[in-house]
Amino acid sequence: MNETNMEFMQIAMKYLPEAKQQLDEAGIELSMEMIQPFMNLFIKVMNEAYEMGKTDALNESE
Repeated sequence: MNETNMEFMQIAMKYLPEAKQQLDEAGIELSMEMIQPFMNLFIKVMNEAYEMGKTDALNESE
């Protein structure tokens, strides 16, 4: 896993308790096995958003 993905994972872990609380309130039990596919999806979303921001920043500096 590259450094950027590790940073994205740290962001995800920061918000995980909030997500778990919302799922608990909805009656959905969350296990680490269930989290993994969502973490992978989160990393894909974050990478795409990161690339969009990078492209925007490069276009603005021209």
